[in-house]
Amino acid sequence: MQTLNNVHQQFAEFFKSETLKPFAFLVSKKLSEGHICIQVNDAALELEESAFFDAKTVFRNIAKLQEEPLVTTSNGPKQPFVLHNSRLYLQRYFNYETAILKRIKAFVESEKGLFEKRAQQLSSHAAFIRSLFNSAAANENALSGENIDWQLVAAISAVLNNFTIITGGPGTGKTTTVAKVLAILYTLNPDLKVALVAPTGKAAMRMAESLKSSSLNVASDIKEKLQAVTPATIHRLLKYVPDTPYFKHNKENPLNYDVVIVDESSMIDVALFAKLLDATGPETKLVLLGDRDQLASVEAGSLFGDLCRSQSALEFLSPERAAVINSFIAESERQLPPDYFLKSAPHLLSENIIELKKSHRFTSDKGIGKFSKAIIKNDLEGLKEYIENDQDEQVTIDTQYAPELFEKFVEGYAEYIREPDIKKALQKLGQLRVLCAVREGEQGLYSLNTAIENYLRKKKLLDKRSEYYENRPIIVTRNYYSLDLFNGDIGIIRADENGVLKAWFEDSNKELKSVLPGYIAESETVFAMTIHKSQGSEYDKVLVVLPDNTNVRILTRELLYTAVTRPKSKVIVQASEAVILQTAEGVVERASGIMERFDE
Repeated sequence: MQTLNNVHQQFAEFFKSETLKPFAFLVSKKLSEGHICIQVNDAALELEESAFFDAKTVFRNIAKLQEEPLVTTSNGPKQPFVLHNSRLYLQRYFNYETAILKRIKAFVESEKGLFEKRAQQLSSHAAFIRSLFNSAAANENALSGENIDWQLVAAISAVLNNFTIITGGPGTGKTTTVAKVLAILYTLNPDLKVALVAPTGKAAMRMAESLKSSSLNVASDIKEKLQAVTPATIHRLLKYVPDTPYFKHNKENPLNYDVVIVDESSMIDVALFAKLLDATGPETKLVLLGDRDQLASVEAGSLFGDLCRSQSALEFLSPERAAVINSFIAESERQLPPDYFLKSAPHLLSENIIELKKSHRFTSDKGIGKFSKAIIKNDLEGLKEYIENDQDEQVTIDTQYAPELFEKFVEGYAEYIREPDIKKALQKLGQLRVLCAVREGEQGLYSLNTAIENYLRKKKLLDKRSEYYENRPIIVTRNYYSLDLFNGDIGIIRADENGVLKAWFEDSNKELKSVLPGYIAESETVFAMTIHKSQGSEYDKVLVVLPDNTNVRILTRELLYTAVTRPKSKVIVQASEAVILQTAEGVVERASGIMERFDE
């Protein structure tokens, strides 16, 4: 920690002004923690225990900050720092935030003039649209007692809007909804150009696979179009220029797509999102998918969560929009009720953010569904119920870190090791995973991977004689564009027919491809992986191992929620009661001006 503080101190020392130095230190420190700005009024409190600065002096200097030559305002000359509404930014991050807000406002403004035309287009295909939702709506209503079909609301909104956010937990039907959105859009425009992207290659591929396996009852030509959509990472879509912060696609060279769909949007940092918006043409429709309760991006910003929190998702609709949505619902009891109508929307994005509320994967009264809900709501009694009662088939809490429980789970890796078919072995490897919060320490990534390797060697399942040993599972940790391999891709080391050890992966078409391990030097063993890396993936079973230490800053509600919602059928959590309860209380709150600046 002292080394990190020294980095921020060195940044502060770059500036001669004694008034500015503590604020520069704090901006640098907070940026490394994911904040894109600081609240200057909190600076003295933040620096109370600082070895470098006197908090009382910092407090007195708050009023002087606006007089600093290197501090400008939103409309002032370009300087390293921007002071805006008591928030201090580095100029670059203020520009990112400003550009994002400006582009979103332009999206929303441009869609107003298209509402009537799009509503008429939808009306002309009413029978087709109703056929897309009837069976799904009936199923959802039967399971939840919820009359409103939120997938229908989201799909119609996405067609009417130029900018749409669809948020929802695992299994709420985000991918199904997108398939229906595209089916409608392809019906309206058979020549539609669609980009399907995500922050990681794994997440993008999963989305494309879901579209390909969609069971929608649509014409064969539309089904073919859905299956033909090619996934990409955001970096690949924008055409990243290596060793620079730039992309080939930008405002001057925008993307040539009618629709851009972004999955796992909570993983996108503020800089990348600004560049994506910058490259999105004025006629392009943008749809963001994600779970607002999941972990935010590794880099600065929590943009998706900020946007979702900027107003309560779709609490109000204009009567005109509600009428369009209700026109596709025959039964009056399932139509949007009058309390969803409002003459003037209370917020710019009131009709652009839709939350899917019903999970088709988990039930809310037991198992992973109930457990994850208790985490998000910080329901301590509900969490204690799981900790003290080992009766749930889907959730097991082990507060003692029992070695036998760990070993029994790890034995599941024998399935892929014993599978001779490489493609099937990759699929079996993807059915389970050990997830951890940190990289160092007894419950960290390196120790866990070593422990798993040693146990499997003891069971004579592995023969580790070199770094790249037979059946070693690996995860790529950077993008290798020339190899079509991306950060987060997972493969297996196995010998080919000539006895040459290679790393084997599945491509976006589920076909095998192999590369020599030396070409992907930036890769790691992946029996265990960090929870951050697991975002955008799902497994059948997961073992979550948390540090036996409550003083780990990374332990947050969002981290635990993300971990326990990765599996479809079983989660085991090895952590003390104190760690679980304290983790559920810890909330990621990253400073930004997104929520407040919409009204500017």
